[in-house]
Amino acid sequence: MSNQNFDPAQLNESQQLALGTYTSVTNQEPSAAVPLLQRSEWNVQIAIAKFFDGEAPDPVAEARASLPSSTPPPQSITREILLNGSTSFPRSPVSPPREPAPRIVPQPESQKTYRPPLLLSILFTPFNILYRLFTGSLSLFWYLFPFFPRLLPAISGRSVPARSRTGRRPLNPRDTAARFAREFEEEYGTHELPFYEGGYAEAYDLAKRELRFLMVVLLSPEHDDTSVFVRESLLSQEVLDYIKDPQNKIILWAGNVQDSEAYQVSNALNCSKFPFAALIVHTPQDSSTSMSTIARVIGLQPASAFVAKLRTAIAQHSAALDRVRTTRNEQQATRNLREEQNSAYERSLAQDRERARQRREAEAAQARAEQEIKAKADAKVQEAQKAEQWKRWRAQSILPEPGPDVKDVTRVSIRLTSGERVIRKFAENAEMEELYAFVDCYDAFKAGEDLSAAMEPTGYKHNYNFCLVSPMPRVVYDMESGGTVAGRLGRSGNLIVEPINDEEDEA
Repeated sequence: MSNQNFDPAQLNESQQLALGTYTSVTNQEPSAAVPLLQRSEWNVQIAIAKFFDGEAPDPVAEARASLPSSTPPPQSITREILLNGSTSFPRSPVSPPREPAPRIVPQPESQKTYRPPLLLSILFTPFNILYRLFTGSLSLFWYLFPFFPRLLPAISGRSVPARSRTGRRPLNPRDTAARFAREFEEEYGTHELPFYEGGYAEAYDLAKRELRFLMVVLLSPEHDDTSVFVRESLLSQEVLDYIKDPQNKIILWAGNVQDSEAYQVSNALNCSKFPFAALIVHTPQDSSTSMSTIARVIGLQPASAFVAKLRTAIAQHSAALDRVRTTRNEQQATRNLREEQNSAYERSLAQDRERARQRREAEAAQARAEQEIKAKADAKVQEAQKAEQWKRWRAQSILPEPGPDVKDVTRVSIRLTSGERVIRKFAENAEMEELYAFVDCYDAFKAGEDLSAAMEPTGYKHNYNFCLVSPMPRVVYDMESGGTVAGRLGRSGNLIVEPINDEEDEA
């Protein structure tokens, strides 16, 4: 399976799960992650370790290289030239040698100091004095025989902790870097070296992520050449200008080997002599995840030779890094474009959903409004029907007009809204509601319909939508005041029917 024609559908379910876990941790493209997972037998933990620490040499390739041959490999020659400190490289098409540069994370050590109770401190004071005398004599022995501490781990198979070797208090990587920078400035004065303010692992990851060169400088204060190297080489203007040049993309990390982290880095980089400097960079020609040591400056070197080695190593690997940067930029541009497209699609989808929601709400509101209008219209129709039914029913119970032989009557002239004038007599004991009922049911009387079968509508209360008014002087004879027609109008009356606008009253 080639990286260019990578198809995730070709992987089975377990391989796709391993690929997803690996890419979520390393943020590496799937096309570059699949070959590393295949070399790791699809073991995610091994692949992640290879990504951060670099891949170990292939045992098959090493076995083939160990076979006798009449012509030694050119890589061995170049490696020997580098170790001897030569600044010239043989003109050969073979790329310069590279050693894997592992990612070192210092082992965490407790920062908390246990303070025993006062009584125990007094009881154990003699043992404490004997222990300090023993450790002091042991430190003197290590000082007189400095080679012995390095032989002891090889014989016993264990490494000596940093605190037991130097007595320096172990700190976290960032505090260790700050302590080194402070001690360096106290020893050599104010300088312009851009030391990285963090641990080696942080600088390592930054150089790998941003495709920059990681320059590691390891110093031993007990070495005789350290002060000369720092003052004449490391702090020289030529070296300062080259390290600070942004075009060289150098990250400078330095450490004191008396500290635990720098000591572990020196062992990992196979440091055999101080002062020591190494240039580490991502080497895509070896692997998509490897970090390699491309230059080593061992011992005291003049500033010109120091810069020459750095310049040669950086020049040999800049082209490959530029290609990787271009590829990453294209991939990042593609990823950004995809994210922008997805974001635009999500925004468009959200707008469509919002418009659909608003449309549904508008349609529902319109439907409710139509239902309310229809309900009101139906209610009005039913109200009108019940009003007509009530009028026919009420017309049955209206008292008949008194005859000519009845003297105690009230003669009322009523002008209707249609302009018709009606004259009628009412008995002396007729209520005002009788007069209003006569006016309201006059159309039923006038039509001459058979009103005997009319029934009173259930659940209906009739309201008269008019009032009776005398023209001059204007007096309103409302029904709510009650009384009889004779008592309100006397022997006769001239009235006008004025309709009451219910809509205006409601407003």
